[in-house]
Amino acid sequence: MSGLKKKALWAGAIAALMAATSAFALDPGYRAPDPNNTLVIDTTKGRVIVELYPNIAPQSAERLVTLTRQHFYDGIIFHRVIEDFMAQTGDPKGTGMGGSTLPDVKGEFTLRHDPSWPLTVATRPKGSLIGFVGAMPVQSQVNELAAITADGKTTAWGLYCQGVLGMARDNSPDSANSQFFLMRGANANLEKHYTPVGVVIYGLDVVRKLKIGEPPVNPDKMTTVRLLADMPEADRPQVEIMDTASPQFQAVLDAVRKDKGENFSACDVTVPTKLLNPPPVAADAKATPASTAVPTGR
Repeated sequence: MSGLKKKALWAGAIAALMAATSAFALDPGYRAPDPNNTLVIDTTKGRVIVELYPNIAPQSAERLVTLTRQHFYDGIIFHRVIEDFMAQTGDPKGTGMGGSTLPDVKGEFTLRHDPSWPLTVATRPKGSLIGFVGAMPVQSQVNELAAITADGKTTAWGLYCQGVLGMARDNSPDSANSQFFLMRGANANLEKHYTPVGVVIYGLDVVRKLKIGEPPVNPDKMTTVRLLADMPEADRPQVEIMDTASPQFQAVLDAVRKDKGENFSACDVTVPTKLLNPPPVAADAKATPASTAVPTGR
């Protein structure tokens, strides 16, 4: 092969590499979710991507990762879907009474943290801070209290805004197992009573299309659930989520503050996400009237 042809081939290869690299480059203010703590849930209504937060609920996050790697969730139905509230799944029996063979998980309703905890503050109602850790909406006692507590820490808890993933349980606070629910709307009554462990970063519209019922007639199901890290490169969603510690997100907060007032709710804020290779859009489903129930089951 002539030197000229070799140079042309090298130039083509370098150009292709640069094009591929630029396609995966993160936009300013955005970050990639942790692939080892991101669930890709393919359902009969479309794809849902959930980022888990081990720094908020470590045991619950580990349970979801473990069961996902066992392919435990493949084919499990959404057995309880309530309009404007939540969609519950994760029961292999499909009745709300089942779980995995693993031991139950203790409730992780609140957590203790020191002032270095990566909380992006959105509002400061009296005696507390409301903001985001990653994309998770949270509320915390003010950092100043840490100076007078025995452990030098303060208490925080996740807020049940739309898109939050919580662990279902029965009457015992330490009875979570395999079942979880995805919030279709906000519900503050769940805070400090159910473990929040993740947030839908893509596909909330899919969650809201799931068939309503307790159980639904011909329910929707999770066809496959995989960790982002475990998916073949060719099939892996290319997802970017805005870094809530970035100046770009501060601009989002400023816009909401201008629209809603100084003491707006964290549930008024949507953390922007980009999916560079979205799957085909699935069919829609009809909705039924709202209910005021609470998540139950294991």
